[in-house]
Amino acid sequence: MGDFRALVLREGALHWRDLPWRRTRDAYAVWVSEVMLQQTQVSRVDGRWQRWLSRFPDTEALATAPTADVLAEWQGLGYNRRALALQRAAAEVCSRWGGEVPGDLDALVSLPGIGPATAAGIRAFAFDLPGVYLETNVRAVFLHEFFPDAERVPDSALVPLVREACPEQEARRWYYALLDYGAHLKRTVPNPSRRSASHTRQSAFEGSRRQKRAALVRLLLEAREAGCEGISLDDAVASLGALERAKGRPEPSAELVLDLLSDLSDEGFCTPVNDLWSC
Repeated sequence: MGDFRALVLREGALHWRDLPWRRTRDAYAVWVSEVMLQQTQVSRVDGRWQRWLSRFPDTEALATAPTADVLAEWQGLGYNRRALALQRAAAEVCSRWGGEVPGDLDALVSLPGIGPATAAGIRAFAFDLPGVYLETNVRAVFLHEFFPDAERVPDSALVPLVREACPEQEARRWYYALLDYGAHLKRTVPNPSRRSASHTRQSAFEGSRRQKRAALVRLLLEAREAGCEGISLDDAVASLGALERAKGRPEPSAELVLDLLSDLSDEGFCTPVNDLWSC
């Protein structure tokens, strides 16, 4: 394992990326970056992360902000559920730990939207604590170095190696090196992470139910920005229909739009009041 560590640290130094969230050890700021970077390109997060922290500088600011403001700031980053989970978790951090993000693994994974990988990232990059941080670039390195010819490698085969390789000291430096070496591998060799049993090709966004939900959230936010009390089901059907028609797709039925709005309401994105739906 010593030779592997030396290789990773050398390659990590060669391909180091000077990213803004690497210049802080503030646990909240690190947490926000980890959530934003899930299934989102680094180039899209750089700039948005800074703007988010300017608007919601700490857990209390996020927890007490109107949910519509949180969703509006998240637009363009995808997966709006992540923004809601982030706000709900911030509220729990305020109520349980006085606004201070904990470094304890069990405490972190008890929060909405934080799984083992996100928790390990927060612990490594904010607290310099060791753990199993297994995300796509890290997975790429271990597959490339330990399973060069294998297909459908399960994470259960990687986790013991990731745990053993992580040093007790300087976990932060170690995982940054892994991330940068992994990013380099993805640019220069066939993406090793595709040989993971966890790898799935993302389903098409355009025309999907997820795309229609995102469009409805934008319509709700636009209505709020315009000072409207909300949008009616008929307006939602007409507006979403126009968007779909412009893309050459069939217009959604009123039943589908109502089903989507009901789902969004159940998840906390909007509220039905007097036949209007509002953020």
